[in-house]
Amino acid sequence: MPFLKPARRRWIIVAIIFGAMVLNYIDRVTLSFLEKEIKTLFGLNNIGYAWVANVFIFFYAVMYPVSGWLVDRFGRGDGVRRMMFGGIVVWSAACIGAAFTRVAWTFGLCRALLGAAEPMAYAAQLRVVTEWFPKRLRATANSLCVAGGTIGMVIAAPLLVGLKESFDWRAAFLVPGVLGLAIGALWLVFYRNPPPEVLAENTGSASTAQEPAFTWPQLWKTRTLWGVILVRFISDPVWYFCLFWLPGYLKTAGLSEKQVGLFGWIPFLFAAAGGIASGIVSDRMVRGGMAPLRARKLMLTAAAVLMPVFALTPHIASPSLVIAVFSLVCAICLSWLFTVPVMMTETFPTRNVSGVLGIAAGCGAFGSVLFNLFVGKHLDDANPAVIFTVMGGLHLLASAVLWTMARKETPRAA
Repeated sequence: MPFLKPARRRWIIVAIIFGAMVLNYIDRVTLSFLEKEIKTLFGLNNIGYAWVANVFIFFYAVMYPVSGWLVDRFGRGDGVRRMMFGGIVVWSAACIGAAFTRVAWTFGLCRALLGAAEPMAYAAQLRVVTEWFPKRLRATANSLCVAGGTIGMVIAAPLLVGLKESFDWRAAFLVPGVLGLAIGALWLVFYRNPPPEVLAENTGSASTAQEPAFTWPQLWKTRTLWGVILVRFISDPVWYFCLFWLPGYLKTAGLSEKQVGLFGWIPFLFAAAGGIASGIVSDRMVRGGMAPLRARKLMLTAAAVLMPVFALTPHIASPSLVIAVFSLVCAICLSWLFTVPVMMTETFPTRNVSGVLGIAAGCGAFGSVLFNLFVGKHLDDANPAVIFTVMGGLHLLASAVLWTMARKETPRAA
């Protein structure tokens, strides 16, 4: 069909992935907006609620590298199409299932399935972007795809609270789950592998099966893999802090519960804008003649230079300025989270990029779990200045790792 020529189909694919990512984030944060109802229904105290929340994070972190390996190993042919569809269906079904649970362990099982299925979207998405888009557009396309998660954070509060108040708390699980199944159906209808000539232009080979790639043991011997692991382990905790601690910190900064609901979404909107803008800028640098890997490194470093402003946060009396600082920080965090995966596509063979992403992102999640213990300790000690000072320097440290360890990796067989 003329309408679905490759130049147009690839942007339709991006739009579908964007919608999937919106629901991906809404489904994971539904629990936090229904804390009171879940505790009451299942008779949970704070410790019990923490276990229910942590089961998602645990399975999410474990399945990220597994999902990446699956895409690398079985992504040829119709593999990516099927795995993305499977991930969307499983996490949507888990969300729907949570609406019908009656006991805590079945609810926890649904959250575990949600955590296990959601990483597949990111692993498959990066493979799709690598195969469908040339390097001069790749960062922009990737940013548009994964920005859906941040937009999901922006609309989650009004959507979920509105569903809960208009119908029942179960509707907050049921409606996004059903919408996810619809997105999955659209994916099956519209996604196709790129034609050989498009694949050859974007990856240098008309078939990914013909492209040399690292075996799993060989991958762990590359310097760049350990570099991106360290980069994500060091820098990811700042973003997770914004996700899990921002609403509570805004209250200590002087905002009421209602004001947090009215204004707490602003940093996440800036996060999405910053992530997309960084992709557009680095792609423009590539089109201007700069080597892609160097363009991504310069973009990330320029953003990291601004991060020490975060250390000033505990000393700011104005809630409006606190939101402004968080908006800048969230934009920097998303610039890194959007651009580092693109950098992976330029340092590893196409058949390895999903595995590298999965390993690095899983390590980033575990690093954030450890950092949360640090955060909890110092918040209990009423010493937030230490937390913000540390966070203000993490991206600069990650930049140093980036410049010293990230390089083009080529399998010996090539």
